[in-house]
This record gives sequence, structure tokens and C-alpha cells, in this order.
Amino acid sequence: MAFDFLQLKSAFAKIYGREPRLFCAPGRVNLIGEHTDYNDGFVLPMAIEYETTVAAAVRKDRKIRVSSINLNESGEIDLDAPEQKLCGSWIDFVEGVARILERQNVKFGGADLLISSNVPNGAGLSSSAALEISVGLALTEISGNPIDKVQLALAGQAAEHEFVGAKVGIMDQYISALGRKEYALLIDCRSLEAEQIPFPGGEAAIVICDSKVKHKLAGSEYNTRRAECEHGVELLKRFLPNITKLRDVSVKDFAKYESNLPQVIKKRCRHVITENERTLNAAEALENNNLAEFGRLMWLSHAS
Repeated sequence: MAFDFLQLKSAFAKIYGREPRLFCAPGRVNLIGEHTDYNDGFVLPMAIEYETTVAAAVRKDRKIRVSSINLNESGEIDLDAPEQKLCGSWIDFVEGVARILERQNVKFGGADLLISSNVPNGAGLSSSAALEISVGLALTEISGNPIDKVQLALAGQAAEHEFVGAKVGIMDQYISALGRKEYALLIDCRSLEAEQIPFPGGEAAIVICDSKVKHKLAGSEYNTRRAECEHGVELLKRFLPNITKLRDVSVKDFAKYESNLPQVIKKRCRHVITENERTLNAAEALENNNLAEFGRLMWLSHAS
């Protein structure tokens, strides 16, 4: 579903009385590497054609006026007023990005924003990250102070942690900021190094099915999974004192010590540790155009 950019510009002019610039950021699908990003591991996502678009224009004051076409809602953020966090509104994402960027000494002022998105909300396609990155792009670009896309991704992640309450990893913001058409992105979530991996689109296609099951990361099992993985690290430190994340545990070492873990914690840790290995092997399979091996690794990931 393509955007009608002229319609968005027209809607902006009707609300705010002037012409905007447009800024877009895509949603994403993760091919392999689930629950590995917040464990400092490896992920292999791709940007998708669905995106969030922000129409934006500079204001002369320090207020951000923001409206959503999808939700038919609007709000206002005064950058000189105290911060508002964890209000349970989509405006939390907008305020969070603005406040985090200000803390990083990024120079920008007030803005009028109109947001429209065709990324299905709550469907696991990172509509939140697409919102954060597109808003961050808009605020910095219209002020004439563009920033590095890695910094932008980190600001989006920090905003979601602090202002939304979801302890997400870096994957979603990273692929939304750095994704390229027809490439997967192998991300090392510890070093933040990333490698563009060509996807053989002539031989295979990525098909995404919207199950219509909705989730909300801040109120879901997501934070529980993260806490369980962190608990697993603390337990494994008795045998592997130098580890800080599950990323540091090899499949071989885990096999030695997994019997010392409670059943649920063992299951969580086993998935992450083996998933890191699968993700690296999957990226290699894509590079070698070995789709059969790539598919086999995806099946193993789903079963894990």
C-alpha cells in the first residue's frame, strides 16, 4: 500500500497552513535472530516496503505540535516544560525522541508534525521504531542539523526504554535507520557493526502474513523474557565468571552447565545461545546463495 504524498502534504497544509517536508522510515521483518539483540547477539532483519511518513515544518518557538492521521489525534509538547513519561500514548514516542536528542546536544527547535503510517500497528513489524526514526529524521533535518543514523537509532531505543517502558534491543531502530532495498542487515548488537547482505530476490521472496494478533511490548511478555535471560547470565556466572551477556556463552560451554539452571531459564538461554550461531550461519548461507540451508536454519529457529 503506497503512500499518497500529495494527500499528506495537502492535509498538513490544511492543519498548519503551510508546506511541509516529508521524512520516511520503514518497518521491518526479522529473518532470524529472535531475542538475541538485547543479549548483545546477532540479528538479520530486512526493511519492508511499509513505512511511517512524517510531514514536518519548523516553528519559531520551542513547541512541537503533532497530529496522527491514522488515529485522528493530536497533541503538543513544550520542550521548555517538564518531561512527560510513560503516559501510555503514542505521543510518548515523539516526546521521547525529542528529549533524548536534546540530551545529546542535538540542536533543533519547535516543529509542526503530521504523521501517517501503513505499518500495521502491534503486528511485530516495528511500527514503533519506524515512528521514532521518522520523527527523529524530521526534527533534525528541518532544523539543518542532521545526525548520524547510528546516533538516531540509539536515540530511538533510549526513548522507548525511558518514555514508553519497553526494554527493547537495538535491532528495530537500527534496521529502520540503516535498511536498504533488497538487502538484509547482519547486526552485531554489541559492537553495533553491521553488514549489508544481498537477498537473492530473483530466486525467493519474503512473504509476511499479518495474523491480526496485536501486542504491546511495554505490557507484554517481552520484558519478562529479557529478565529471564539476565537471570540466566547471573546463574551461569558461577561457572563462567567472565560473561556479561548470553552472547558470551558458546554452545559447547552451555551444554556443560545447562543442567544447573531451572527449566524455564534453561530454555530461554538455550534458544538465545543457539540462535546466535544459527544467525551467523544464516547470513553466510545468504551470501553463498544457499537458500535451502537458509530455510533449514529458519525452521530450526522457529522450533527453538
